Amino acid sequence: MKQIFVQAIHEKRILEVVFSSSEKGIITRCCVPFDFGPSRRYKDGRERYHFYDLDSPEGKHNLSILPEQVINIRMESSCFEPANYVTWNPNWFVQRDWGECS
Repeated sequence: MKQIFVQAIHEKRILEVVFSSSEKGIITRCCVPFDFGPSRRYKDGRERYHFYDLDSPEGKHNLSILPEQVINIRMESSCFEPANYVTWNPNWFVQRDWGECS
């Protein structure tokens, strides 16, 4: 699954992500793939998939998921423009060519 995730970063493709949430059960979301690596929010040092959730009922937001929570990742045909989502000066773990958003 990580290979598909990284490929989607390089191809700027939207992902369908199916994952297990301890609070809500099995969840499916359309997401922008941001990065894979330790979280700056959670200080436990564990690597996570970092997404931008596009269709959450609570509104669009960042989403960090541990690998063991991920059930499936599927690449969609639709693409995204990084500049529409990256509003900070990024320091990515996964190298990419996203122009100014790299």
